[in-house]
Amino acid sequence: MQKKEFKTVGKGIRKKDSMQLLLGKPVYLDDITPSECLVVKVLRSPHAHALINEIDTSTALKVPGIECIFTYKDVPQERFTQAGQTFPEPSPYDRLILDRRVRFVGDAVAIIAGENERCVDKAMKLIKVKYEVLTPVLDLHEAKDGKILVHPEDNWKAPCPVGADNKRNLCASDSTEDGNVDAVLESCDYVIDRTYHTKACQQAMMETFRTYTRMDHFGRLHVIASTQIIFHLRRILSHALGIPNNKIRIEKPRIGGGFGAKQTAVAEVYPAFVTFKTGKPAKIIYSREESQIAASPRHEMEIRVRLGADKNGKIRALDVYTLSNTGAYGEHGPTTVGLSGHKSIPLYTGSLEAFRFAYDVVYTNTQAAGAYRGYGATQGIFAVESAVNELAETLGIDPTDIREKNMLREGMVMPAYYGEKTNSCALDRCMAKCSKLFGWRDKYPVRTMPDGKIRTAGMAIAMQGSCISNVDVGSATITLGDDGCYVLSIGAADMGTGCDTILAQMAAECMDCHIDNVEVAGVDTDSSPYDSGSYASSTTYVTGQAVVLACDKLKKQLCSIAAETLSCTDDSLEFDGDRISNLETGEFVTLDDISYQAQCNNEIAVRATATHSSPVSPPPFMAGMVEIELDPETGSVDVLDYVAVVDCGTPINPNLARIQTEGGLVQGIGMALYEDVTFSDKGKIEENSFMQYKLPTRLDIGHLQVEFESSWEPTGPFGAKSIGEIVINTPSPAIAHAIYRATGVWHRNLPITPEKILFGIE
Repeated sequence: MQKKEFKTVGKGIRKKDSMQLLLGKPVYLDDITPSECLVVKVLRSPHAHALINEIDTSTALKVPGIECIFTYKDVPQERFTQAGQTFPEPSPYDRLILDRRVRFVGDAVAIIAGENERCVDKAMKLIKVKYEVLTPVLDLHEAKDGKILVHPEDNWKAPCPVGADNKRNLCASDSTEDGNVDAVLESCDYVIDRTYHTKACQQAMMETFRTYTRMDHFGRLHVIASTQIIFHLRRILSHALGIPNNKIRIEKPRIGGGFGAKQTAVAEVYPAFVTFKTGKPAKIIYSREESQIAASPRHEMEIRVRLGADKNGKIRALDVYTLSNTGAYGEHGPTTVGLSGHKSIPLYTGSLEAFRFAYDVVYTNTQAAGAYRGYGATQGIFAVESAVNELAETLGIDPTDIREKNMLREGMVMPAYYGEKTNSCALDRCMAKCSKLFGWRDKYPVRTMPDGKIRTAGMAIAMQGSCISNVDVGSATITLGDDGCYVLSIGAADMGTGCDTILAQMAAECMDCHIDNVEVAGVDTDSSPYDSGSYASSTTYVTGQAVVLACDKLKKQLCSIAAETLSCTDDSLEFDGDRISNLETGEFVTLDDISYQAQCNNEIAVRATATHSSPVSPPPFMAGMVEIELDPETGSVDVLDYVAVVDCGTPINPNLARIQTEGGLVQGIGMALYEDVTFSDKGKIEENSFMQYKLPTRLDIGHLQVEFESSWEPTGPFGAKSIGEIVINTPSPAIAHAIYRATGVWHRNLPITPEKILFGIE
């Protein structure tokens, strides 16, 4: 597809669901599902590691209104994974619905279902459990080859060869290398050797995990869930319950935020099991505390970076080792870790002579981790970009100059990024534009204000991907309706990002019609074409291309129907969006004519489905610069200004792209400064509510400015790449850099709280 002036693509069109959301219409799961159903709750372990010796539910079952209580004795013994990933799943099969061995504080012990919340809460208190408390492994450094095994069971298995070994507490392990890293490092003038640490941040979406289940009139399990992965969820429940895929139907309403949390089937199995066993409708709604202690946060990672450079700032070698903590279960453990190196090292392809990337992913007795926006790249970019900033400060070189000298550019092949070539890369232009908009030369110097506070700036660059190459699949079905309008059916889940609107814009562009003439159908495994799901930044890039292909097919089918009506050949016809005309005679038929003609003596479908998968994953790029004001008396940091410039190819909807970027920046700022996760010596998470787990609010964020520097990605729809994840990646290293400038102290452990800053100054 050649670059041209578009009518709908590239325009800031209002989201299709905006008025329903604005007016508070019932759109979310709890709004649209019946309240007359069993209430399901989970009894959770108070211990980080224990065996259940006895569990007595007899008294609890006598509570009026209680329908059933299930324990580990009642569930299937075939292990599965809750990770929403394409089959065969890279994540180990290490879970049971309920297990005799509990592996973290908050792990499931029993499922209680009753007529109302009151009776369920009462019954939960009456369940008597005797535990054999075991010693937990809470420190990720002590896990690998340690004496304490998190998963000693014999029926644990890893479907894919990812270097997993439950007898070593390993969820995954690997190493890749290009060139002789040790020799190059030895010959470098300067070597930065640092270790960085990021914690298990929470996605903290406003809508907690929730699911409604019932048996439909065909005797199938019908699941309505706030999920990003309808087709993967169907397979997960099939494995967990031991029933065929075709006996399960998954439907998704509007989602009140996901950010990757709902790429894991955190809550769905519990009401599904209740309904499967009782035949009665059931619903589970996680409390905020459950969403904090028994969910799927970002993986804690410790990353050692060895960076070698010459005295002029040319980066010659990078050696990255990541130790990742998957927690009690291995969801997304083998896959997130790869991005910590594969999405950070390639940023410096322009000068690298050699690189090495190795990692270990370990089990511990802490809350199981999962997918979170950035998916490992966030942690890796914090480490590598911080190391580059440390190099710049060591050499006394402006950090923009050192990146200009070393950065990846269009046309380069990236050995550390699966050998892919950058067909589109505006990273250099992003940094130049960001520097100009921000006023880098003026804000970078350290300035002491009249009140004693210190102002300065920091920066970082980042890349991500646009799908999982050779894996992700997107599909779209477009149908001509009776009234000459279109219905677009997709399997990708709109999480509030606006993908329904963006994909409708693409369909409208292809069919040369107004976007109001394209309706987007609900996401349902019974009616939607297969889609891997909304994750890995793949929706716009992969599913978008499927929309383009489906529209091309439909236009050909419509022309074939028109050719029969006009008694001519297909290649003599022209489709202009409203009608199809015979170029030789001037005769035409309208879309309305065709929609009715298709219903009478017709053998040509007015529906087209296309499926797309990409062999490459073109990276989006970003440059970010932050100005802070730091109070040396209290250690507090205020973010005054943040400027971000993003290369996402062609922004399909600049308004939605800008909002996505702003949201990601705020999440990144929270990760850098506020969001802390600490464990007691017994393995209990202290930050189990928003009173303790501090999220940034609008009052904590200064001026945000987001702009785009477009490139043209030839493999993407209308030249587009992704934007969903990259936007969270620059704040942490940029803020850490600025704090160093203000205090002379590098903080390599996130979050950088006022206490840490003050102690560092002292």
